[in-house]
Amino acid sequence: MKHVRHLVGAAAIAAAALTTPASADDLVKMTIGQRGNWDTAVPHLGEKAGIFKKHGLQLEMVYTRGSGETVQPVISGNVDLGLAVGTLGAIGYFAKGAPIRIVAAQATGAADYWYAKSDSGIKSLKDSKGKSIAYSTNGSSTHSMVLAFIKEFKLDVKTVSTGSPPAPLTNVMSGQVDIGWASPPFGLKEMDEGKINLVARGSDTQIVRGQTIRVIIANTDALKNRKDVIRRYMQAYRETIDYMYSTNPQVLTDYAEFARITPEMAKRVREQFFPKSLLQMTEIKGLDQLLKDAVELKYAPKELTKEQVADLIQTSIAK
Repeated sequence: MKHVRHLVGAAAIAAAALTTPASADDLVKMTIGQRGNWDTAVPHLGEKAGIFKKHGLQLEMVYTRGSGETVQPVISGNVDLGLAVGTLGAIGYFAKGAPIRIVAAQATGAADYWYAKSDSGIKSLKDSKGKSIAYSTNGSSTHSMVLAFIKEFKLDVKTVSTGSPPAPLTNVMSGQVDIGWASPPFGLKEMDEGKINLVARGSDTQIVRGQTIRVIIANTDALKNRKDVIRRYMQAYRETIDYMYSTNPQVLTDYAEFARITPEMAKRVREQFFPKSLLQMTEIKGLDQLLKDAVELKYAPKELTKEQVADLIQTSIAK
């Protein structure tokens, strides 16, 4: 079984997309933002547990540093699906004519958080005037959350695209960026050790709280021509979520190995930061506000019509 991990960039993703499956199972190719997060580990844990295999599927996973890198291979048709794509970014790409559709919610509410070096004097966003604040990539959910911070709290900050969580931590500790971002489990060890302190959570903003901030998107041709395959993928994905919140200890063991943390930390991540409701798949919550925010935060030139929204959001395949 072929797996592709830690590859970023168009060339690497295009090369991975040429891989031929070694079995009779249907191959599903996908890009996934932020390797190691609990909510982005669904395909890995489901495959390891044999759930996708049960549905006749073989997975090819390419991990990216954020939505900006996740979406482009879906647009080009090199992969079928893009996971953990910022909802505002997805709306924006669709509004500009990209051949993508939203086929499921991926994260509703936010476990992502922002932090500063403990000796920096930055204890909250009130201390951020003139400082720099990180997000992953343009169009990502962390980008939309930073924009929401700026809008809601009227911040005077410099925004910096840093990619996945290891980069902003290095930048914060070296003084290159004032406020970094992370998603559990990343950064919890450093916080426990007193090296960094919590500055804000993504859910601190009214704009983000309770909204579906990340989605799963499909290439329109893949959705049309491989609808049964994608439907089976969604069934296996849902079964994997149930497995992830079961009493089976193997899932925490597998996640701990995947994220390179202890099983105890894995349990903490699941129980303290990722309620099962965060991974609901069928409803894009806060949609009316998201459509308005997409225009106000300059993701889309104008608000989508009802007909466009019906075309973009095709989550019935996830039910």
